[in-house]
Amino acid sequence: MGEKPATQINASNTLGGIVRSAPVAEGFRQDVGDVSRASGQTLEVPSHGRYGYSAIVSRPDFSWPEGKRLAVYVGLNLEHFAFGNGLGAELCPGGPQPDVLNYAWRDYGNRVGVWRLIDLFDELSLPVSVLANSSIYTYCPEVMDAFRARGAEVVGHGRTNSERQGILPQAQEQRLIEECTEVIARAEGRPPSGWLGPWISQSAMTPDLLAEAGYSYLLDWCMDDQPVWFSTRNGGRILSVPYPQELNDIPSIVGRKDSGEQFATMIVDTFEEMLMQSAKQSLVMGIALHPYLVGQPHRLRPLRRALQTIVAKRSDIWITTAGGVADYCRALPEGIIPS
Repeated sequence: MGEKPATQINASNTLGGIVRSAPVAEGFRQDVGDVSRASGQTLEVPSHGRYGYSAIVSRPDFSWPEGKRLAVYVGLNLEHFAFGNGLGAELCPGGPQPDVLNYAWRDYGNRVGVWRLIDLFDELSLPVSVLANSSIYTYCPEVMDAFRARGAEVVGHGRTNSERQGILPQAQEQRLIEECTEVIARAEGRPPSGWLGPWISQSAMTPDLLAEAGYSYLLDWCMDDQPVWFSTRNGGRILSVPYPQELNDIPSIVGRKDSGEQFATMIVDTFEEMLMQSAKQSLVMGIALHPYLVGQPHRLRPLRRALQTIVAKRSDIWITTAGGVADYCRALPEGIIPS
């Protein structure tokens, strides 16, 4: 994937004999396919230009440490929200701002839910990748102290989930990344190596900005069950580590209105199916959690049962962190990880 990204291209879409053009953001590349050679018309399909197509059944084989074939990690999102404005998940439709009902529901996660989850992780000896808004360090530093004591990996997750980074001008997005990185580095003694955008929000330039800020992997893209190298500008690259949008309590519980039992069943079914599939390809299974959702007692109980099912197979799988997956992949011979 060494092609230089186009800077400004129009994508033409032919529909009913009418050609419509739409500008493509700077940083995107175009892949062109012939639609009708007889008519001479060409459909130009916009592409991100970050990676090429790679069928999972056709890739070089590799194994995780100790010959394991399935890597499992928990990604715990620690998020802080503005009061009276900005974005935020809803338990039920909120009224005019300040939306006390939904703000307080989310705040339960930082005051109660996260501590219940820490107890659960300790009980099961589970490592965790903590995806932290940098404002958490000011709002509830005790939470980050507790995860630091556990040796948890901290992943950059923006400043607050009341904002999206992908809509910002490049200079402002760059400053957001810098600010978040500085806060984490100051508290943890080292900068984070991984990033997940608040609300999975990226601009066309986000992978470039992350690579240039020293990040080695990102979690925003859910297109694969194995890590994938992304091309970035000036010949750089950054690793995409699989992060789930299906096995994620926000789309499941908030979006689809699944119950705690349904979400837990999804975890177990995904684990058992991927463990079987991993005989053919080494895979990554992430579990994305939010304390204000699964930290609620009625959801914590089925989550406990699901995670117990996973740790019961500890000898057959690699229980790790997102950063552990990224570190291992970077050490593999060139060409093993698709790009």
